[in-house]
Amino acid sequence: MPLDDLTANGARTLTVCNACRYCEQYCPVFPAMEERTTFARADLTYLANLCHNCGECLYACQYAPPHEFGIEVPRTLAKIRFASYEHYAWPRPLATLFRAHSLVSAPLLVLVFTGFMVLLEQLTGSPSGPMRTDGNFYAFIPHGTMVGLFGSVFVFAVLAIGIGVMRFVRDASGRSEDRQPRTADSVWRALRDGMTLRHLHGNGADCVSGEEARYPFRRRSHHLVVWGFLLCFASTSVAAIYHVVFGWVAPYPYTSVPVLLGAVGGLLLEGGCVGLWYEYARRDPALGDPGQAGFDRSFILLLFVAALTGTIVLVARGSAPVLALHLGSVLALFVTLPYSKFVHGFYRLAALWIYERER
Repeated sequence: MPLDDLTANGARTLTVCNACRYCEQYCPVFPAMEERTTFARADLTYLANLCHNCGECLYACQYAPPHEFGIEVPRTLAKIRFASYEHYAWPRPLATLFRAHSLVSAPLLVLVFTGFMVLLEQLTGSPSGPMRTDGNFYAFIPHGTMVGLFGSVFVFAVLAIGIGVMRFVRDASGRSEDRQPRTADSVWRALRDGMTLRHLHGNGADCVSGEEARYPFRRRSHHLVVWGFLLCFASTSVAAIYHVVFGWVAPYPYTSVPVLLGAVGGLLLEGGCVGLWYEYARRDPALGDPGQAGFDRSFILLLFVAALTGTIVLVARGSAPVLALHLGSVLALFVTLPYSKFVHGFYRLAALWIYERER
C-alpha cells in the first residue's frame, strides 16, 4: 500500500478508535492516542511502534470485520510499523532490503557468506593446512582478520540502527519535546517495560493467539531470544578480553566463562526461535500483516542457524566446515541486522521512552 494511502487508512482507523475508547485499558497505545485529535504520519508511526501487537483490541472491537467499518488495528499498525523502518532506514537506498527477506533469502545468505569465509581462510592461510583448525579457532582465520571483519560490520550495524532510531525519535517526539524533560526516570521505566515485555499480553495474563486462545509461550519465547542473544554477546566479549588482555587463546575449557555463557545463550536462543516459529505458525493471521511473513521468519531462521552452529562449534572444536558455517551465518545475521526484524526492539524502546515522557 502506498505511504499516503497507508497514512489515510491509519488516520481513519484511529479516529474511530478515539471516538470509541473501549480498548483504552489494554495497552499504552490507546492512552497515547487519546492525547491526539488528529493523526499525521509521525503520530501514526509513534503509535505503531508503541504497539506490542498483543491483539486484544481486535477481538474486543465492535467495528472489526465483518462490520462495514472494517477496523483492524493490529494489521493496520503492523503495516505502518514496517513502513516506518523503511522510512527511517540509513543509508536510505538500503531501505529496499527490508522487503528482500524470505525463507529463501535467509539460507541463501548463509551459504554465500559461508563461501566467503572459506575463501577468506584460503587467502589468509592456515598453519594447520586448508580447512583445519586443530582445536584453534584462529588457525582457521587469524584473530586480527576476524576482529577487523566482524567488528567493522557490527559497528556499521549499530550506526545504521542508531541513526534510524534517532530520526524516528526526532519526528515522533515533536509534540512532547517542550512539555516534558528528558529524565533518567523515564528512561528507566521505558527499559523496564521493554525488557519485561510488560505490554505483550495486553490486559490479560497471557498472549493472544486467537479469539479464544491465550498462551504464555509467545512472551516466554521472546524472553528466551533476548536473554540468549545477550548471553552470547557476553560470551564473545569475555572471550575478547581473554585473548587481548590475558593472551589466552581459544578454544577455552568447557568449564570456562566464555564457553558456559555461549552454551547457555545458544540453547536459550534455539529454544526461543523454535517457540517463536511455532507461535507464528498457529497465530491468527488477522493479528498481523501476512505480507511480512518473509520479513519475520527469515530473521528467526538466521538467529536459529547462528545459535545452532555456534553450539555445535563448542562441541566439535576441530570441525572447520562447521566453524565456516557458523561464521558465515553470524556474518549474514550482522550484515542484515539494520534491515531485519531486529530493529523493532529499538524502535519500541524509543516509543516507550516517548510515552513515559508524555505521561
